[in-house]
Amino acid sequence: MRYYVKNQLLILEPLSKHPYPYQSIASLSIPSPPILNPTFTFNASLQKYLFGKQLLLDELPFPLELLYQHYLEGYVQWEPGLIKKGNFLRCRRCGNQDDTLFGEFQCFRCHHSCKYCRKCIMMGRVSACSALLLWRGNAPTMSVSQVEFNWNGTLSQGQEEASKQIVETIKLGRQLLVWAVCGAGKTEILFEGIRQALSNNRKVCLASPRTDVILELLPRLRQVFPNVNIIGLYGGSEEIFQQSQFILATTHQLFRFYQAFDVMIIDEVDAFPFSYDESLHFAVEKAKKRIGSSVYLTATPTRRWKKTPTFKILARYHGHPLPQPTFHWCGNWKKLLTKRKLPPSIQSWITELLQKEKQALLFFPSVSVMNQALPLFQKLHKKIASVHATDSQRKEKVSKLRNGEIPILLTTTILERGVTISNLNVAVIGAEQTIFTESALIQIAGRVGRDASSPTGDVIFFHNGKSREMEKALIHIVTINRQARKSGALT
Repeated sequence: MRYYVKNQLLILEPLSKHPYPYQSIASLSIPSPPILNPTFTFNASLQKYLFGKQLLLDELPFPLELLYQHYLEGYVQWEPGLIKKGNFLRCRRCGNQDDTLFGEFQCFRCHHSCKYCRKCIMMGRVSACSALLLWRGNAPTMSVSQVEFNWNGTLSQGQEEASKQIVETIKLGRQLLVWAVCGAGKTEILFEGIRQALSNNRKVCLASPRTDVILELLPRLRQVFPNVNIIGLYGGSEEIFQQSQFILATTHQLFRFYQAFDVMIIDEVDAFPFSYDESLHFAVEKAKKRIGSSVYLTATPTRRWKKTPTFKILARYHGHPLPQPTFHWCGNWKKLLTKRKLPPSIQSWITELLQKEKQALLFFPSVSVMNQALPLFQKLHKKIASVHATDSQRKEKVSKLRNGEIPILLTTTILERGVTISNLNVAVIGAEQTIFTESALIQIAGRVGRDASSPTGDVIFFHNGKSREMEKALIHIVTINRQARKSGALT
């Protein structure tokens, strides 16, 4: 679509009969939006759909005439998706300013060669002629009269103190990093802060880089807050454009939000891709209100967070130490798999688990290696299965493992976080591979012993030569256990 500015108003080519010299919206100096008309009867459905969002026209299921009428009455703001800063472009949705991440195509809308942002293309194309629309009117009413709280658990001393810190952070609009070991019960320490925020009509977002974490948290939080409409936003979600006072979302989904949340909670801040992708950090800050509060959760913080106020939880909620990994040399596992053979040490461990009817997650460095190994494991038990990021049955397979229907589940690092299953064992095949960083190995080890009824289990790093990352992961876990024991946090 092309635009023209006249009398400090934006004119849309499809809605005008005049042959103005229309241009892409990025080429124009956009005037301030019209003053909001309080006597105008706005469309409540549009208000609910657009409030706190920053959406492309293609994402709005409303007639262009209706949207433009709301613009003229001051309720909808039109702004260019791309803006020029000197000789450079900047994407208003994801913050991208890298010239190499802008493409160009012959656009049928503006009839010119049109620049577009490749950084956030997975969320819909933002080009030089694309407008992003925002709601400027009042917020829709979404709060519940009284928040029901359905949790009767008991917090450990460390959890209790962390919960108080989170409540204070939310109350004062500050930021806090909670550094808690895997299995410390990070979700439970959020409950009281979330309850108070919702009771005070604040809008809350709990985000994570991983879809699996969101899928794990949704049923738990819906049970804890039964009368709150909690929606989950992730790739493939059917609730993408719904509104709620409490939203769970992958960090990528936050590109669509703008100053929407009073409380922003980010789980697993060290996880890929949030740990390295600056556009996701931009999305988080854009989605949060200017005076909002931020709570960050992690078991393995990076240097980025060293200046953020931090609270540490050194022990798991049940008071048992973190299971420490053992290193098992398994020879040239790549060569053996090529010959359609399992390394004897791995086969022996799996056979023992199956005989004892114990379950396990086996982590592989790649999908191709995992696919190569799967039929060999299925010779040991036909119900052994595999899962990876693009597996359409990923959710169902994890559920089957949790229910005991799958004895052993082969996986990539996609399940290194956000999965809590009782009485589980884990092993890493090819632990020396570069994909298994210190952080990844710590998270994998953290899948074991999370339940108070089964606080121990096997954590085995099968390798063909120890890596520095393996040693760093072991040192980290040993050090944390030593600190926890010294502080009196272990039973």
